[in-house]
Amino acid sequence: MRYKITIEYNGSSFSGWQKQQHSANSIQETIENAIFNFSGEKVTLHCGGRTDAGVHALGQVAHFDMEREFELYRIRNAINYHLKSTPIVVLNTEIVDDAFHSRFSAKKKYYEYRIINRYAPAALEAGYVWQVFNPLDVNTMREAAKHLLGKHDLSSFRSKDCQATNPIRTIDDIEIIQNGSYIYIKISAISFLHNQVRIIVGTLVEFGKNRTNPQEMLNILTQCKRNAAGVTAPPFGLYLVKIDY
Repeated sequence: MRYKITIEYNGSSFSGWQKQQHSANSIQETIENAIFNFSGEKVTLHCGGRTDAGVHALGQVAHFDMEREFELYRIRNAINYHLKSTPIVVLNTEIVDDAFHSRFSAKKKYYEYRIINRYAPAALEAGYVWQVFNPLDVNTMREAAKHLLGKHDLSSFRSKDCQATNPIRTIDDIEIIQNGSYIYIKISAISFLHNQVRIIVGTLVEFGKNRTNPQEMLNILTQCKRNAAGVTAPPFGLYLVKIDY
């Protein structure tokens, strides 16, 4: 039986989603252990979008196979019981067809990056937003972001450790919302390169700080070099919001 679960988590204290050989602090392994503790079955959890250390999720999706069949609410409640000492929660459980794959069946992924743009330090949101002290010109950021829409070679916007063989990606939408001192950058696409969203955010922030000509984004794209783009925004402002199937 194949089960699909939707997960919310605070990534601050984890090494990231993926299980690591020399780390027992991954989100994947933590949930796998919780499933084993209630079912006695060792499962492999496959996720829709791997998140790095410190990145949060509001709607991560994963699937796993179990031999035994349980009522869906019992699976959700049992996993959550064994996760109660961690900042991870299973929101929903579904039975899916064996052809379903949380990664390869995905149609679109939605990320949101949260910035607080003020001089006074963040109190309540510390560790959940990137604080940028310099005033940001959001209109310049929006104009620069328009050049990233569509299909491009995004070599300038991927980490040096990115293992993807093809740097071509299509960005469906970038929306930048300002609400007082808060800025939300929402990006959606079918797939992303490693650190792509965080590098885009870091680059847009540099446009906002310096009020650079937004057309300069085209030059960054065509150079296809990581050092052409801006800094990599810190992980703790990034949220995987949801995945469409």
